[in-house]
Amino acid sequence: MNIQLSMIQTMAVALVILFLGYFLNAKVKFLKRNNIPEPVVGGIAFALLNWVVFSFFNISFTFDMTLKGPLMLAFFTTVGLGASFKLLVKGGPKVALFLLVATIYLIVQNGVGVFLAIATDLNPLSGLLAGSVTLSGGHGTGATYAEMFAGTQNLQGAFELAMACATFGLILGGLIGGPVTRRLITKYNLSPDPVETTDGEHEVNFNPDITERVTPRRMMETMLILTFCIAIGTTMYSFFKGIGIPLPSFICPLLVGIVLTNVADFSGKYKISSECVDLWGTMALSIFLALALMSLRIWELMNLAGPMLLILMVQTSVLILYTYFITFRTMGKDYNAAIIAGGHCGFGLGATPTAVANMEALVSRYGASPQAFLVVPMVGAFFIDITNTFVLQLYLALPFVN
Repeated sequence: MNIQLSMIQTMAVALVILFLGYFLNAKVKFLKRNNIPEPVVGGIAFALLNWVVFSFFNISFTFDMTLKGPLMLAFFTTVGLGASFKLLVKGGPKVALFLLVATIYLIVQNGVGVFLAIATDLNPLSGLLAGSVTLSGGHGTGATYAEMFAGTQNLQGAFELAMACATFGLILGGLIGGPVTRRLITKYNLSPDPVETTDGEHEVNFNPDITERVTPRRMMETMLILTFCIAIGTTMYSFFKGIGIPLPSFICPLLVGIVLTNVADFSGKYKISSECVDLWGTMALSIFLALALMSLRIWELMNLAGPMLLILMVQTSVLILYTYFITFRTMGKDYNAAIIAGGHCGFGLGATPTAVANMEALVSRYGASPQAFLVVPMVGAFFIDITNTFVLQLYLALPFVN
């Protein structure tokens, strides 16, 4: 039996899942100690419950995901609104350096996938699907390449395999980021850099409960700015799509947000509330991830063949080692580098929202890292898809792969 839920019912379930994550994180020491994002915890718990219900009672649920897209756009727009020109100039070299680190990892990731696919007598293209196609590229990139592999290379079950790998990566990306960063912070005794406040004192720790400057009016003003950016951005996206220029749907609203926040900064006529932007971004991201994970069908993930599960587990181990020994050290071996490493765990296996969720869980405990929140989303949202395309084309050009 299949039970269909409306948009409002789906949102209610998503919020229950989110607060379930908060409850479990507060009660389970392992989850609290390792900073696993609440939407990931609640989503996995619900998916397991859903699996039990399906297995014993043959009951499944169909959710209305109408709000999933707008929430994703709202989250990435807040990322754009938080990217002031001063931060962009300051973080520019770090963005380029992290892009290099992440691109080299794409080469490693595909190499591991193809090698293990050949070693386990699978089609090498399956190794790419269990590589950067889905793990760094996500569900959208996975669906695109799966269609191509099925059509031109006759790879059977490509779409189902791609969706399973992308979902598996999304889960693990949210699980490993916290423990990796916690280990780095503890081992090297790291702490955030002091931040100058308006009265000249130093504020070290980020406190998400400080909301004196957040009022209903300011929240609604920020919501107006968000909807304006999304409206203009989606119009731009439709225009570029119409003239044959493919772009991820969230990039245009993000760009509009960057332009608007810097125009406001330079004109001095209006100050966009960073506190309200952060709150809207956190809420949108949390609910988006809850929606993304609540629809997991674990019984479909169990269809992954043994060799594919082996490849995915090895990919997870390789990413942990890479972020711990390469990303952290290359990015400066400081507190910001540790937070960036946790973010890299997120989008190296899952997606940019997972990376940001990892970092938000970490800074809420250890302290602010504005540099990480600039560098990781810019690379994850903009540049990694471009370099991923080039890396995949290089692998597809190899005679033993294609």
